[in-house]
Amino acid sequence: MKISVNSLSKKFVHHPVLRDVHLTLQGPGSYALLGVNGSGKSTLLRIIAGIQQASKGTVEYSFDGHRIAPELVFRHVSFCAPGMDIIEEMSLREFLQFHFRFKQPLKGITIDDIIALIGIRQAGDKLIGDFSSGMKQRVKLAQAIFSDTQALFLDEPCTNLDDKGVAQYQNWMQQYGQGRLVVVASNDEREYSFCNERIAVEQFK
Repeated sequence: MKISVNSLSKKFVHHPVLRDVHLTLQGPGSYALLGVNGSGKSTLLRIIAGIQQASKGTVEYSFDGHRIAPELVFRHVSFCAPGMDIIEEMSLREFLQFHFRFKQPLKGITIDDIIALIGIRQAGDKLIGDFSSGMKQRVKLAQAIFSDTQALFLDEPCTNLDDKGVAQYQNWMQQYGQGRLVVVASNDEREYSFCNERIAVEQFK
């Protein structure tokens, strides 16, 4: 998958966040959007992922040389962020079954496999609302990483994870991030150490 960002700017009311961003992101490949809190890295990630609109400029998507219409980008991308909603009134199994009605899991991986990989097999039928913040973050990561998409966008993916959870995330990325376009927004090297390209967001101020 290829993403071309052209003359992109973003402001909230009268406050500019990003100015004149020009980027080309090509998969397979891994990119880290780096910057201190408030630098605009999460905003840029959401715009690139097709979740948020830019104030100016364009984002173009293509796969196998064919342009992807903006309204169809969701089929090709997965997204995870600490503030994203998951349906806490569902059990883990119900949530994964619901999620994978819209996207296919990675080839050869079942919902039972995902529950086991998360490491909470005994909680498969437990309500997500009863999970700890770390367990919820693992679920958010799993629904993104184990979706069969060409692009994977991760915003501060180790938020609320303990050392074991961070190690699990790093292992998942090593095993399941290969062959995809991966973009990580972070200021924590543990989250982006595998990324081949580093982009300082402050340059777009």
